[in-house]
Amino acid sequence: MVFPKLSMTQDLNKLGLTTLETRRLRGDLIEAFKILKGYDDIGEDIFFVRSKCSLRCHQLKLQKKSVRLDIAKYSFSNRVVNEWNNLSKEVIASKSLAGFKKI
Repeated sequence: MVFPKLSMTQDLNKLGLTTLETRRLRGDLIEAFKILKGYDDIGEDIFFVRSKCSLRCHQLKLQKKSVRLDIAKYSFSNRVVNEWNNLSKEVIASKSLAGFKKI
């Protein structure tokens, strides 16, 4: 019996799974939510710089820190900023972690 070869994406979709990259991004966003909403006992200023944007942005918009080294460029605090800023106001306004995870 010969089975058709599927790509990795097709295999994952067939099994109802997501890619490692997607799971890592989701974990990063959940951790950013916990830090910015005060669920973790970590000062947000250690990881993030709030943006001073006043137009068309949500209240928790972040800005990337200026870095020189690749290790800092790909660190959690810089890696999550673009994805976090692309979230809608409704998602950011979630009152609970469970509500944030659903969306």
